[in-house]
Amino acid sequence: MSSLTHQFTAPSRPPTWLITGCSSGIGLALARHVLANGHRLIATSRNPSRTPDLVKEVESHPGSRWLALDVDDPAGADVIRNLGETVDILVNNAGHAVLQTVEHAREEDARALMETMYFGPLRLVQAVLPQMRKQRYGVVVYVSSGAGLEARPSMAMYGAAKAAGDALTKTLAREVAPFNVRAMYVSLGSFQTNMPKVTEVRSPKAQPEDTTSPPGDVDGADDYANTTARKIMSFMSSGGQAAYAQGDPAKAARAIFEVATATGIGHGRESEVLLPLGEDCAVRVGEVRDTLTHALEVFGDVSRHVGVDDEWKW
Repeated sequence: MSSLTHQFTAPSRPPTWLITGCSSGIGLALARHVLANGHRLIATSRNPSRTPDLVKEVESHPGSRWLALDVDDPAGADVIRNLGETVDILVNNAGHAVLQTVEHAREEDARALMETMYFGPLRLVQAVLPQMRKQRYGVVVYVSSGAGLEARPSMAMYGAAKAAGDALTKTLAREVAPFNVRAMYVSLGSFQTNMPKVTEVRSPKAQPEDTTSPPGDVDGADDYANTTARKIMSFMSSGGQAAYAQGDPAKAARAIFEVATATGIGHGRESEVLLPLGEDCAVRVGEVRDTLTHALEVFGDVSRHVGVDDEWKW
């Protein structure tokens, strides 16, 4: 789905934003851009006490505040419901990553990633939508990753969680468009953020004291030693991502802001649902395009001739 056909409008007043994961990275850059443009902000993080200077910075702007919000907590949506004010633009940005081969993946890690990047955002979306629908205006932004489009080896769990959020957002965009409410997802490449610090790399070999690992965790570990998956994991664990990342969080924040508010590069593009950011993400978009095109070239005839009344032509 490239875009919608609805014509969206926005009120003349500055909107109120709620952004999760504001303590660093894209979330912090976007929060600062929102404030610099005179909009009201409700910034959130799990532990605001760890960033008192940032809390002070946000709350020095009239009408803006910083709240404690753990998106993994099922009761987190109550924070929004109890705000006493309307959220015009919700940005689901909080996230983390765990890298591991599929064979050696721990189920608890997979569930934790889905909680942060799918179930948590889902609960927050459900909390804001009634207000947005009633006032006939709102924007929901899901900050995703190129891994949700085409995950690299070792990133299956992270990519799956992001892909789930992408799918949710694409469908949401169609459902709420009649209410003048928009939904979009942002696929990020590698940016100069603290993502390496919240990326855990799991060794395929269980340590003796590690009682949480599956019984077969050691099996086949050596077979993966020289695979792309293990090379990526080694690269990430050595801090290579930080040196590799070329994306500027401030520029990403400006792009997200303008598309969400239909200003600047977003003017006239209110119906767009996907915003890819980063040169490496553009590569992944191309990979997805090529994969789908190739699938139709190879199996297009098969796909079109499996109906009840079709003849067996292949």
